[in-house]
Amino acid sequence: MDINTTDRALLRLLQLSSVSLPVGGYAFSQGLEYAIDQGWIKNQAQVEDWTSLQLMQSFARVDLPILRLAMAAWATRDHARMVELNDLALACRETKELRLNDSAMGEALARLLRSLEIDTPFSKAEEVSFTILFAIAASDWNIEFDTAALGFTWSWLENQIAAATKLVPLGQTQAQVLFGTLQPVLTEAIQLSKTLDEDDVGAGLPAVAIASCLHETQYSRLFRS
Repeated sequence: MDINTTDRALLRLLQLSSVSLPVGGYAFSQGLEYAIDQGWIKNQAQVEDWTSLQLMQSFARVDLPILRLAMAAWATRDHARMVELNDLALACRETKELRLNDSAMGEALARLLRSLEIDTPFSKAEEVSFTILFAIAASDWNIEFDTAALGFTWSWLENQIAAATKLVPLGQTQAQVLFGTLQPVLTEAIQLSKTLDEDDVGAGLPAVAIASCLHETQYSRLFRS
């Protein structure tokens, strides 16, 4: 993958992808917590399988194509197109929990962008996908798609591995081995995403959806009791 960027754009990408970015991604395991709790995932190899499947079957087929399309749309300030892509991103979330994860991170990023005086075509009251807002920031900061996609996906992967390190649990060495083995998958996911058009966007990961549904139902019962 050929990545070209300026030093300033690279620094902006590091800022946008940092785990210290106040978007709350660390709080959302996206089904991983429930899968570990139920014994579906017990070791390093199973964490690798879970995350690599999400990279290839979800990120490569939903988030990354939408990120690319949204960056192109925002470069021409096509507000109507951005609204369409936001609707598509939210519609692709298979459970209420996954949609709330996306929009909660989006809300936090929207606040940050407003504080940085970056305009968006959405009002404060609108539900906006984190992917769409990431695209706006990346486009405004002149970050190329391949580079933006790398930071976007790495940030998600880092949060997932951090969660697995605490919950499985994994040792720090095992976590670093996972980062190494999953890096080629991350690159492959980005390459695949560039071959997909809007009509190709969509994914189906039943185990992730089931884990998310059961996780949100479990917490609903706890709150009612």
